[in-house]
Amino acid sequence: MKAAKTGVSFSLSPLDNARLAAITGERDAFLTQIGEYFDVKISHRAEVFFIEGDDENGHAAENVITDLYSGAGGSTGKIDANTVHMALVGKHKYAGNSASSVIKIRKHHISPRNVAQDLYLQQISAKDVCFGIGPAGTGKTYLAVACAARALAEHEIERIILVRPAVEAGEKLGFLPGDIGQKVDPYLRPLYDALFEMLGVERVGKLIERGVIELAPLAYMRGRTLNEAFILLDEAQNTTIEQMKMFLTRMGQGSKIVVTGDTSQIDLPRHIGSGLLHVEKILKDVKGVGFTHFSAKDVVRHSLVQRIVEAYDAEQK
Repeated sequence: MKAAKTGVSFSLSPLDNARLAAITGERDAFLTQIGEYFDVKISHRAEVFFIEGDDENGHAAENVITDLYSGAGGSTGKIDANTVHMALVGKHKYAGNSASSVIKIRKHHISPRNVAQDLYLQQISAKDVCFGIGPAGTGKTYLAVACAARALAEHEIERIILVRPAVEAGEKLGFLPGDIGQKVDPYLRPLYDALFEMLGVERVGKLIERGVIELAPLAYMRGRTLNEAFILLDEAQNTTIEQMKMFLTRMGQGSKIVVTGDTSQIDLPRHIGSGLLHVEKILKDVKGVGFTHFSAKDVVRHSLVQRIVEAYDAEQK
């Protein structure tokens, strides 16, 4: 079914030529940026704007423009490309987002910011095993941790198990002192940070003490069967083929697995194949398994991160 077309038009008021120039950008560069994000065409005559495209995206673009116009009048009203980018990915739900995609955890309401994130959340909800593959900054790990926290809060699972392969990212860290928790802590820090933000440092600490949340290196998964658990494997591009098979077969009754990784940042020795590259070839048609692919346009960090990813992608082609 094709999306409905629209000819959205609106006016900005009160008219302020300085603010108008700020939000449109030089040669309407910011309007082009907004239009490309929502796949619509934006034009204007002074304060009167016209948007061509599908209905939902047209109104979403209107909301971004009017909010930027309001913000341009404040004390921190400077507008640049990054301001526009953060308005697009941070303040507004992309057109088509539904209430069922919103993750509610305590005081946090986490919504998908683009089509890829929405599809990813749908896959996590519907599939027993889900893969999120793509560049840094696309929200793969953060959303997976959010889904795990929500599942725990709603008693859908009994524990969360967060796993990473302990592979050095092109650097030699040398001998790491301490017990196993201290040794693997640097590798698991991004997962801790996401949990702390959603559940609070004190609560996370108590859940770890009780074994409700477990953070472990991939090697410690061998020989286990994990029931009633949400199991997240992060940085999966650094698993070997054998490790990936071992990890996926740990799944027990009532459990869900999410695997995330970026195949452009493999830190394994060149002669060792990545389990993440291999797994899609053999599981792409298996029922109950879902794959979501993210690209540079799905980056939701600083707009410069998106341009950096695009530059590296272009160099590799």
